[in-house]
Amino acid sequence: MTTVYVPCDSAAVSIGADDVARAIAERAAARGLDVTVVRNGTRGMLWLEPLVEVATDRGRLGYGPVEVGDVASLFDAGFLDGAGHPLALGVVAEIPWLASQTRITFQRVGVIDPLDFDDWRAHGGLLGLRRVITAGAVEVIDELVASGLRGRGGAGFPAGIKWRTVAAAESDQKYVCCNADEGDSGTFADRMLLEGDPFTLIEGMVIAGLSVGATQGFIYSRSEYPVANDTFRAAIETAYREHMLGDDVLGAGVSFHLALREGAGAYICGEETSMLESLMGNRGMVRSKPPLPALEGLFGKPTLVNNVLTLATVPMIVADGGAAYGAAGFERSRGTQVFQLSGNVARGGIVELPFGLTLRELVEGYAGGTRSGRPVRAVQVGGPLGAYIPASGLDVPLDYESMIAINGMVGHGGVVVFDDTVDMAEQARFAMEFCSRESCGKCTPCRVGSVRGVETIDKIRSGVDRADNLALLDDLCTLMTDGSLCAMGSLTPLPVRSALTHFAEDFER
Repeated sequence: MTTVYVPCDSAAVSIGADDVARAIAERAAARGLDVTVVRNGTRGMLWLEPLVEVATDRGRLGYGPVEVGDVASLFDAGFLDGAGHPLALGVVAEIPWLASQTRITFQRVGVIDPLDFDDWRAHGGLLGLRRVITAGAVEVIDELVASGLRGRGGAGFPAGIKWRTVAAAESDQKYVCCNADEGDSGTFADRMLLEGDPFTLIEGMVIAGLSVGATQGFIYSRSEYPVANDTFRAAIETAYREHMLGDDVLGAGVSFHLALREGAGAYICGEETSMLESLMGNRGMVRSKPPLPALEGLFGKPTLVNNVLTLATVPMIVADGGAAYGAAGFERSRGTQVFQLSGNVARGGIVELPFGLTLRELVEGYAGGTRSGRPVRAVQVGGPLGAYIPASGLDVPLDYESMIAINGMVGHGGVVVFDDTVDMAEQARFAMEFCSRESCGKCTPCRVGSVRGVETIDKIRSGVDRADNLALLDDLCTLMTDGSLCAMGSLTPLPVRSALTHFAEDFER
């Protein structure tokens, strides 16, 4: 029997992966060949999707991008035996783009069948959870602190400290909430992991629950991710059958239950307190802090809130030890970050590497420059509220402190590239308009400031009292930064000010 892998990831499916998988199965049956088609997640090399892999003695050999019309020639060439073909890529794990990465969080994505529990366990699943059961919560949290893992949702707060705070809180009920409301433009790692390795996220949430004393977990996902949500629900059902979830987790006499809840499409629910309000059935509006969710979160109880990439990294840290994970990285940014390359790029996809590589290495190396072939003019890192970095600044190391030093942020790891045809005044306007549309409306600097920001930029671009309105825009940015209740309003000035600083000429056209 020969095993052929065809991704079921939404990105691959959107360009014909389902049809390719069906064509391979039908062609094999017509030829009387014993072929099993496995639907795996994506390897993250999106320019090669649909990527077909064949299991051979040499390893898994890749062919791509494959269209339905290519299937017949693949069979004629003998691709099931690893024969040559114009679409042949060689051993997938040895493709330089992939082989040069350090995949920890994404080590199983694209490798396994996402919903095959035995396949997942054979690739190291449950090792972390079993260690929690045998070693105990205190040791596990100590390992997390030692690893240096910081929240991958944007703020970069040390995960172990947050866990320790929730664990120390006194309460008859605690919760673990996973924020999967991946709303930043240019980000898709959460979706890829939910679709490609859901059991690892479940394991991370169970480890978190057992470590902080929580018995109930919720994952808050986007309604815009129907495939990811269906996959995760199926994984939850399997996890209950395998006693990874329930009243007696792995026979250890401890309880942890998990459910998925879908949001209604509000960007602001990516902010943790707004997400908690939505989970409780309320309108998604930001809370004032303190109190922190770690002490008064969901339904007023101590709640651990982490995002997908944070919780999905935990099982590997617990299984291999905090020191091993912390050995990678740069200064205070330890371990790896999952960067997502999009925009005007020749090669878009997922790159997981230790902190400390430069933005130039990502954009010119992994992304291969622009798809248009024109010069890079700006790169936005960290989502729609991230700073625009000019081509002259691409040598900045990608770690939390280095990005803060240039008034930028790593955020969720989204990297969006623009060529020299972009109008940066228009991009600055977009930032203000985005905030005005997505603000929860609770605080005046964000709710009103963003609307005034759009109006002021329009006046500047129209040549109306340009000098006075530029000064007014700067004052407005200061007010929003200092006076907004949450990061929605306080970070919106980042892209605006970076555009003004580095691309002032665009505001004078």
